[in-house]
Amino acid sequence: MKKILFIDDSALMRRIFCDIINSDHRFVVEDTAADGLEGLKLVKEKSYDLILLDLMMPKMDGITFLKKMNQMQYPAKVVIFSMVAGEGTHITIEALSQGAADFITKPQSIEEIQSEKFKTLFFKIISSVVFEDETDITNLHESERPESKMHESDANLHKHNGNVIAGLMKKKDKKSHGQPAKKVVAIASSTGGPKALMEVLPYLPADLDAPVLVVQHMPAGFTDSLAKRIDSVSKLKVQEASDGMTLEKGNVYIAKGGFHMEIRHKNRADRICLFDGCTREGVKPCANYMFESLANSKFQEVVCVVLTGMGADGTEGIENLKCSKTVYVITQSKETCAVYGMPRAVDMAELTNESVPLDKVAEAIIKNVGVMKDGC
Repeated sequence: MKKILFIDDSALMRRIFCDIINSDHRFVVEDTAADGLEGLKLVKEKSYDLILLDLMMPKMDGITFLKKMNQMQYPAKVVIFSMVAGEGTHITIEALSQGAADFITKPQSIEEIQSEKFKTLFFKIISSVVFEDETDITNLHESERPESKMHESDANLHKHNGNVIAGLMKKKDKKSHGQPAKKVVAIASSTGGPKALMEVLPYLPADLDAPVLVVQHMPAGFTDSLAKRIDSVSKLKVQEASDGMTLEKGNVYIAKGGFHMEIRHKNRADRICLFDGCTREGVKPCANYMFESLANSKFQEVVCVVLTGMGADGTEGIENLKCSKTVYVITQSKETCAVYGMPRAVDMAELTNESVPLDKVAEAIIKNVGVMKDGC
C-alpha cells in the first residue's frame, strides 16, 4: 500500500480526497497538511511514496515547498493538485521544472470531484507516477484533462546540481544557421520531461551542428510556456513548433501540445508539419510520428533521445526509422528517470546504443552530433 501526503489549505478538500484515495486499496493517506510549512515538517520526519501538493497556500506555497524538498533531496514523487495548475500556466511550468512529475487540475465543484470520470483520471495519473514499472499504464490522452483558466506567475531561476544556469548560459544573440544540416536530434519525453528537458537543452551549445526536435507529451496551451521557459536559459533558440517551419541549426522545435508533428521535405527543405489526428500510444503529440517521418527527410543521420516517461512511445518509431536511416539512440538511465517506462521500452527492444544518466545526456548528444566549424 502506497503512502500519500496530501497538502492543501482547504479542510474540505483534505476530507473529500482522503475518502477518495482511501477507497482504493493500493493507496492510503498517511498524513495531511494545511500548507507547505506543515508539509515540510512532516517530510522531515516521515517517508511517503507520493505527495499531492496544492500550489496556492498561506505560510508556504507549493513552489517554495518543492524548492525546499529539492534542497533536502527528498525521494518522494510529487503531483501538483491545484486550480491554477491548468494547461499553459507559468506556475505549472515552474512546478514541473522544479521536479513535480505531473499535474491534476482541481475541479470547480464537489459534484465534479465525486464523478466517476474525474476519479478515473485522478487514479490514472497518480498510479502512473507511483507504479512506474507497471507495463499496463499508458499516457493520458490530452483531452482527458479538464479545462482550466490561465494564470500568470513569475518564473524562478532553475538550478542544476546547485549551480544557477540562468544568466550563465543565457544567450545574447541567438542565430539561425541557414546551412543544410546533415544530422538532426530528435527527443521524446513525457512524465517528468519538463524538468529533464531543463537539464538537457540548456547544456547544448549554440553551435550544435544539428537542429533539435522535441516531442513532450502535453495538452494544448502548454508547450509555448515550456518553450519560452527553456529558451530563457538556453544558448539555442527554443520555440514551440509552427506548421511550415524550416529546420535550421541552432534551433530547438518543441511539438505543439495537442498536435502531432512530422517532418516533410517540401520546396527543397525539411519542414515541420503539424496535424490533428487520432491519438497514438494514447497521446498527442506522439513521438513515433516524429521519428518515422525522418525516414523521408534529407538528414543523413538521426540522433534519437528518449527521456523519462510512462508508456512506450518512441520505440516503434525508432525501430521503423532504423530501416532507412543511420540512427544513434540515447536513453536516460533508469535511476535518473521520474518514470522509466519509455526508456525501458527502447532498452528492452535492444534499440539503445547508449544509456546515460540525465546529467550526461547533453554530453552524449554533443559527442554524436558535433559542433559547426567556422560558424557553418
